[in-house]
Amino acid sequence: MVLQTLIIRDLDQVDYVSTWHRMRDITIARDNTRMDELWLLEHPPVFTLGQAGKPEHVLAAGDIPVIPIDRGGQVTYHGPGQLVAYPLIDIRRKNISVHHFVRTLEQITIALLKEYGINANTRENAPGVYVEQEKICSIGLRIKRGCSYHGIALNVAMDLSPFQRINPCGYAGLQMTQIKAWQPHVQMQEVKQRFIQHFMSAFAYDAKEIE
Repeated sequence: MVLQTLIIRDLDQVDYVSTWHRMRDITIARDNTRMDELWLLEHPPVFTLGQAGKPEHVLAAGDIPVIPIDRGGQVTYHGPGQLVAYPLIDIRRKNISVHHFVRTLEQITIALLKEYGINANTRENAPGVYVEQEKICSIGLRIKRGCSYHGIALNVAMDLSPFQRINPCGYAGLQMTQIKAWQPHVQMQEVKQRFIQHFMSAFAYDAKEIE
């Protein structure tokens, strides 16, 4: 069935604002014949402030831009070495709830981390993925006309120090971690491929197109 084909776009490192506008415009314009997509990428350093975001959670942005955006959640940081995955999915067509969609993204990440010897978990009322008391993956979505955009940010092998300039996800003192802490030689491309495999399996896609 053609609607079970997933288009995968490996975009390397791309500007935040233009990417956000592109996925938003696609979501607004799409109809029920458009295939779902998964975008995998990295962003240059940027803080993003979600719709519920409070500016006081940005402690000292310095030279890193702060961009108010239309996803849920508070403030987070994106930068090189962090895998950002944007699923542009018609969840209404897939007949799944927003809650189920978020929980599945979390479980995909947990399964991927287990392959690297990392035991991760979720928290009630605090979306994302954690390793003990530290956060390794943030989730922030927007659902419009039954379709998703924005997505998850998984820390792979990056400079974590900019997180100290904010209260990550609105939590003062929340510490961040990354795959590199357990696997010093982790490769981004390998993480991307593993993520794709878990994503396709979890959401029952039976074919993929790489663009």
